Amino acid sequence: MSNTPLTDLKTILTASAEPAQALQSALDLVGSHLRVDRCFLYVRNPARGRGRIAFVWRRHEAVPDPRHDWQNDTGELPKEDPLFRAALAARPSVFVDDVHEAGPEVLNQDFERRTFGHRALVHAHITEQGQLWGILQPCVFDHPRHWTPAEHEYLAEAVLLFLPVVQRYMRELGPDLGA
Repeated sequence: MSNTPLTDLKTILTASAEPAQALQSALDLVGSHLRVDRCFLYVRNPARGRGRIAFVWRRHEAVPDPRHDWQNDTGELPKEDPLFRAALAARPSVFVDDVHEAGPEVLNQDFERRTFGHRALVHAHITEQGQLWGILQPCVFDHPRHWTPAEHEYLAEAVLLFLPVVQRYMRELGPDLGA
């Protein structure tokens, strides 16, 4: 009998591997399990207000790779991006079935088109005690996608599993990351 996807994810994230290796392996598992086009992990130092897209899984090479250098993320970004504002406020994760149909209270359609180009996404917030440590973002590009209740549950559990490994990864980078 095979393990469940959450059991597999827990095994990967609790193994003694280096945090970067564990996070990439976990992202690979999440992307393929959800059958998305891309899944990335934004990691963040809440004390410094800096973060970056550090890990990416892509179904194939034609899917854009959004990785970038460290950025200050408490200035202009939350003003332009309601999804990031929700993440900084440690609000519940946001499931968007169709970027083209979502209202401005959910997301900035122009920002999403320019920055990411996806059509449906999950903005899964990795938080602890009101602090944002990361964002797990699975997405699809060419069509809307309904996120099922099982996928909602899977991602709610996944962010809890990602949290301690993201925190360990950030600690190992040291306090001056992204300077």
